[in-house]
Amino acid sequence: MNPEKLAKLQKANQGRAKGAPRRNAPKVHRPVAQDDRKLMGALEKLALVNQPYVEEVNMFLEQGTVLHFRAPKVQAAAASNTYAIYGKGEEKELTELVPGILSQLGPDSLASLRKLADAYQQSAAGQAALAADDEDDVPELVDSFEDATIEEKEEATA
Repeated sequence: MNPEKLAKLQKANQGRAKGAPRRNAPKVHRPVAQDDRKLMGALEKLALVNQPYVEEVNMFLEQGTVLHFRAPKVQAAAASNTYAIYGKGEEKELTELVPGILSQLGPDSLASLRKLADAYQQSAAGQAALAADDEDDVPELVDSFEDATIEEKEEATA
């Protein structure tokens, strides 16, 4: 046996009380799946039913942001008005999702969308965009059509 290894083991065991195990057992960390099982058990007690054809879920927050879930797992109990939504959620700005979620907006969200539109118009980028739109407008007329038709009639009669 290697004397260096033996000395190292003896030194490690000096702090051990009589009757204590020679080695510390490695701690086994339980996976997160254990928590998921507990959650699923609690959801089963609520009699939630899987909703298989839900493509996305949007939760509108008071700050004007949206908690967006793409392809979430959804369970619902209509009798108790209880919903469980789990998956990877992303917090996004309302303006990023506007074209696809206009039909989902309620009165509170519409008010927040109006505030965002007002803020955009007042911002420098909004002013620049509006100025660029003004350049595309039809130019104003220099002469009047009525005056031109009167002059044509006078020339024709003369």
